[in-house]
Amino acid sequence: METAEPVETHGENPVRMWILPFPPVEPDSEGAVLAVDHLSADPGERMVGVLLGRGHEAGGEGVFLLLPADLTARYRRTGDRLSVTLLAPRSVLAANLAGRTDGLRDHLDALPADALDPDRVALLHREAVTGFVPATSPGGDERQPVLLVDHAGGTPGPGDLTALFEAGGASVAVVAAEFPDDGVPG
Repeated sequence: METAEPVETHGENPVRMWILPFPPVEPDSEGAVLAVDHLSADPGERMVGVLLGRGHEAGGEGVFLLLPADLTARYRRTGDRLSVTLLAPRSVLAANLAGRTDGLRDHLDALPADALDPDRVALLHREAVTGFVPATSPGGDERQPVLLVDHAGGTPGPGDLTALFEAGGASVAVVAAEFPDDGVPG
């Protein structure tokens, strides 16, 4: 198993992205795993939690697949750093936040627009120093998905993620990933 060193990013707890196998979903292959706290003070992270409610159960109890029209991940590589950004259409978020009374909707307009698609917003960004390169499908048109471990509070470490899931304290979402226009992590 490769160890990925988190990179400090503005407004982020850096110890929330790992490159590791996640036994309940992908027991034999490494992948990007992000912890998402749906009780976070970060509005973007909480909005990811809202979108996780749109998932469709797949791959076993507690494992959800999100439609790319609702939430996607984008990989980018800069030198020895791999970053993952979670993106969602502003209209999907607006519809899902419309009836909420917790004020989360008030933060939507402040989220940064995606540079490649201004109809989407960036909800969450994480980076790690790693040599990991996400796998590509045989046809080269799909990138290895990102796994999100949704939990409530605290800062679980990589060793805690599987136990949290197995104890029912977390769910896992599989998020389709994309890459910049040139077809490789940029």
